[in-house]
Amino acid sequence: MGRYVIRRLLQMVPVFVGATFLIFVMVYALGDPVAALSGDRAPDPATAAQIRRELHLDQPLWQQYLHYMGQIFGGDFGTTFDGQPVLDKMGTAFPVTLRLTAVAIVAEIVVGVTLGVLGGLRRGRLLDSGVLVLTLIVVSVPTFVSGYALQYLLGVKWAWVSPAVALGAPLDELLLPGCVLALVSLAYVTRLTRTSIAENARADYVRTAVAKGLPRRRIVVRHLLRNSLIPVVTFIGADIGTLMGGAVVTERIFNVHGVGYELYQGIVRQNSPTVVGFVTVLVIVFLLANLVVDLLYAVLDPRIRYA
Repeated sequence: MGRYVIRRLLQMVPVFVGATFLIFVMVYALGDPVAALSGDRAPDPATAAQIRRELHLDQPLWQQYLHYMGQIFGGDFGTTFDGQPVLDKMGTAFPVTLRLTAVAIVAEIVVGVTLGVLGGLRRGRLLDSGVLVLTLIVVSVPTFVSGYALQYLLGVKWAWVSPAVALGAPLDELLLPGCVLALVSLAYVTRLTRTSIAENARADYVRTAVAKGLPRRRIVVRHLLRNSLIPVVTFIGADIGTLMGGAVVTERIFNVHGVGYELYQGIVRQNSPTVVGFVTVLVIVFLLANLVVDLLYAVLDPRIRYA
C-alpha cells in the first residue's frame, strides 16, 4: 500500500507543474498586469518599467513562473494590486467554500446514493421511473435558474430560510446554497448509483449470497453496495475540486464571500495574483481529492493496489 501511495504522489508532480504553468501563462501572457494595475490612466514609461521590474515582468515567462513557484513553496502567494496579501484572502475565502462544499457533498452522498439504491433495486418500476425523470429535470435546469427560483420561493416568498448569506457564512445559512450547488452533481450520483446497483444485482456473487440465505439488508450493504460504489466514489472525489472551483454562480446568487466570489472579483478587476493564487490552490485540492479517490479504490477493491 505504501508503494502505491508513493507512486501516486510522484504522478501528481508533473500534473501540478503542467496545470500551474498553463494557468500562469493564460493569466500573465494574455494580459497586461501593469495596465490592469493602472486602471484607465496609463502610467508613464518610467513608472511602468519600475513596476515591471518589481513584479519581475521584465523577465522571460519561464523565469517568472520559477520565481512564482519559489514564492509559493515559501508560503508567499503574492500581493493583490490593492496591497492585501493573497494568503489573507485565502484564509477568509477557503473556509467558507469548504463549508459550502461539505454541505453539497453530504447532500450528494445521502440523497443521491439513497435514491440511486432505491431506483436500482426497483429497476423498471414506478419509483425507478420517477427517479429517472426527476434527475433528468434537475440536470436540464441551469444552476442560475434553480438557484434564483429556490432563493425566491424559500427565501423571499415563504421566508423559510435567509435569501442571502451573512458575511460570516454560518452553517445554517449555507444549507440552501449548498443544496443548490449540489443539485446537478446529485442527479449524476443518483443515476450512477442506480445503474451500478442494477447491473451488480444480477451478478453471480449476489445470487450466491441469496442462495446462502443471507439477510437482504446484509447482501445490499456489505456486498452489492460496496462493489457498486467504485464509479460513485470516482465521481464524488473529482467533484470536490469541481464544486469548489465552480461555485462562482451559487456564491454570486447567495452573496457567499468564498473562493468563487474572490475569483470572480479577481477576473473582473484583472487582479492576476488573486486569480493565479486561488486557481493554484484549487489545482492542489483537485489532485489531493483524486489521490483520496485512488486510495478508496484500493480499500474497496484490493486488486487495484497491486495493479
